[in-house]
Amino acid sequence: MTAASLQPVVFDPYDYGFHDDPYPVYARLREESPLYHNPDLDFWALSRHADVTAAFRDATRLSSANGVSLDPAAWGPHAHKTMSFLAMDDPRHLRMRQLVNKGFTPRRVGGMADRIREITLQHLEPALASGSFDWIDEVAGKLPMDVISDLMGVPEADRAEIRRMADLVVHREEGVLDVPDAAIEASLNLVVYYADMVAERRRNRTEDLTSALLDAEIDGDKLTDDEIIGFMFLMVVAGNETTTKLLGNALYWAGHNPDQYAKVVADNDLVPDWVEETLRYDTSSQMVARSASVDVELEHGVIPAGSKVLLLIGSANRDSAVFADGDRYDLDRTDKGSLVSFGSGVHFCLGAHLARLEATIALREFVTRVRAYTVSEPGIARVHSTNVRGFAKLPVTVEVS
Repeated sequence: MTAASLQPVVFDPYDYGFHDDPYPVYARLREESPLYHNPDLDFWALSRHADVTAAFRDATRLSSANGVSLDPAAWGPHAHKTMSFLAMDDPRHLRMRQLVNKGFTPRRVGGMADRIREITLQHLEPALASGSFDWIDEVAGKLPMDVISDLMGVPEADRAEIRRMADLVVHREEGVLDVPDAAIEASLNLVVYYADMVAERRRNRTEDLTSALLDAEIDGDKLTDDEIIGFMFLMVVAGNETTTKLLGNALYWAGHNPDQYAKVVADNDLVPDWVEETLRYDTSSQMVARSASVDVELEHGVIPAGSKVLLLIGSANRDSAVFADGDRYDLDRTDKGSLVSFGSGVHFCLGAHLARLEATIALREFVTRVRAYTVSEPGIARVHSTNVRGFAKLPVTVEVS
């Protein structure tokens, strides 16, 4: 036993060292402290797959009404203004989700496939022609924003600035334990931008999602402007960032496991498996917060009423009790169906189908054109966030087929 292992495990979701590789900490939490308490940051955390899954499904005792982020400024009864129905409990959550579903339909999402491929090639082909490029800057960072902007009706000229603001919303400097001023300013600017968009669509409807949300109705009940703006903010931050990071993580890990990438080159039908294994092995949404509405008694102790609780998705997806050899990146594994990357229960991610569709299309277009590639380690830069894991920079050099 090493000296380090004799020390109690310390879990600080703001720590840059933890961001570099959270998985050893997760492994110790699952083994030594499955119900972890951090008194300094005043939160509890669940790390085992069984506990995280049960917590997702326990939406009454573990409430979402105070938001899903540990950051103090993003926590509280106002959280729904930027996190929409993610920061609501039923029946309020159910009402909003049902109305949003009237506009954000599976048919609308599925109908985006050709447009997603078109946008992918618009960014991918010139990048591949250069031989060496930054995957995030040139492709992964642009595609999800363009897709969401296409859905919502954001003009192409505005998309780069929208993406810049979305990046600021999630980024955290080392040592900053709350939402920084730059993120607050970016959030306000995004809200103002979408408010103007909604006002314009009220005057002149188009065929986009924004107009569909304005027209969504159930028994005379309709979404308010503020509710639509909150959902749009959620889409651009949660939907955009997590899909960008999924694409980055997929390329990073396949690049570090060339035997796995070779399987996809040989059989493009394995692309969905590439997506699913990345979602399990290194998911972009690492953790979400809940608040205990009552004392919650668990096998390993009691979470006191009023406490912040972190559900560690990234840890649950590596739990060896569910995933055989969970620390191995393996596209052939048969147990991917238990991943919790999109949550579970009533708050299962509404955008899961769109994220999978985008990632599958983009990675399929990549693998059909690239027989091999390398990741340039010195140029890598991570995004530092308490919730999102992925890359701000991921330079690659490709061998085009």
